Amino acid sequence: MRIVFLVLVAANLALFAWAQYFSFAEAPAGGVLARRSDPEKLKIVPALESGPAGCLEWGAFALTDYPRAEKALEPLALGARLAQRRTEETAGWWVFIAPQGSRAGALKRAEELKALGVNDYFIMGEETDTPWALSLGVFRSERAALARLARLRETGVRTALVGSRDTVVPRIWLQVKGVDPALEARLKEIARQHEGSELRSCP
Repeated sequence: MRIVFLVLVAANLALFAWAQYFSFAEAPAGGVLARRSDPEKLKIVPALESGPAGCLEWGAFALTDYPRAEKALEPLALGARLAQRRTEETAGWWVFIAPQGSRAGALKRAEELKALGVNDYFIMGEETDTPWALSLGVFRSERAALARLARLRETGVRTALVGSRDTVVPRIWLQVKGVDPALEARLKEIARQHEGSELRSCP
């Protein structure tokens, strides 16, 4: 009887081990280990390709200049991807024509500028510290102001000057969202055609 009992115990142990082996081998992926694998059932899932999500901004433009910049972007048909960001900055230099003594004198000088093709100017009002002067641009650096003066001289403006002037001026950045490499290349080309402008990542 003892021999029969031992045979039955051994048989049960063998059956248990056999069942554990095959249940373990058929465990789903993610188990501790798998004793066998089926290469034909393996599938490599590629990483998801993220869509263009870059954002670039172009500027900074004075209130009188940004419509022209915005028009330069029209061929790109940006639609809702184009937005504006308004900032303020301190301009330490300006290009100007000295005060003309009266409103009439300032208007006369303005007509002379228009005749030379210069339309981006601003007549300083009577309440300012330089009444009836004509501002031809404010700049963060003397170098930028001198570059503006050189362009004005080329058009025939001989009375413009460069001076220091600390004033806070509003600026506009044109932001473009969803920028892919092709669009970035076109934006860089447009920015190169507008001297003094900057194309950079959105803050």
